[in-house]
Amino acid sequence: MKAAVVQFKASTNKQANLEKIISYIQKGALKNAKLCAFPEFMMFYTNSNQSAKQLASLSESINGNFVSTIAKTAKENHIEVIGSFYEKSRKKDRVYDTSFVINSLGKVISTYRKIHLYDALGFRESDKMTSGSKIAKPVKTSLGKIGMMICYDLRFPEMARSLAASGSQILIAPSAWVKGYMKEEHWITINKVRAIENGCYVIAPDQVGNIYCGRSLVVDPFGKILLDMKKKQGIGFFEIDLNKVKQTRKVLPLLKNRRTDIYPTLKV
Repeated sequence: MKAAVVQFKASTNKQANLEKIISYIQKGALKNAKLCAFPEFMMFYTNSNQSAKQLASLSESINGNFVSTIAKTAKENHIEVIGSFYEKSRKKDRVYDTSFVINSLGKVISTYRKIHLYDALGFRESDKMTSGSKIAKPVKTSLGKIGMMICYDLRFPEMARSLAASGSQILIAPSAWVKGYMKEEHWITINKVRAIENGCYVIAPDQVGNIYCGRSLVVDPFGKILLDMKKKQGIGFFEIDLNKVKQTRKVLPLLKNRRTDIYPTLKV
């Protein structure tokens, strides 16, 4: 099954980014991709000078113009879309970092609010955001059963394992991976390991430019990199074969061989 990943540099202009997103969805559909996946913070780039109040004022609900326009474009082009947006929350001057899955009929079939905020390596997302309270159940798409993660979530193997154990054949992690010492090495290693240890595909669209490193990746269930977009903006295509998930989990049955009966006996 053919799918697409978009890597681009989001500007601070929400409308300009939305027009870019629409164009990429159309390009993906023209190349017969069944699904098009976008990076984290695709709505707009938030620089360090933007206050929490300013960010909150620009956020929207799931029924707002940003997601509704993307849903309309998905329906018009008969393609599924995965992306993210800044979602309004009830907490004053805080937003959710929320991803969504839109089907080819233009319906939002799943949402996930990032649970692991990036409070590390000199950053504090919690100064502007509030975390979600649950992991979204895997959702059926034309590619297979998808488990949703967002960026920093990739550093927590418990989450990926929970999604895989719940039936995910593909993990998709819209990301905005910040540049820094060894950060690209971490990014590549973590995406490969999450695929290998769970016997699944990992699709990780990333932001490029501004403070982000790019290198959007697609990794197969045995750890082979199928797509690496390096530093260029644009759209990349790849194929998903669910037989590879089945075959890998058969010859390397890591999910089956877990000893969940024994793990809880470790006292800490």
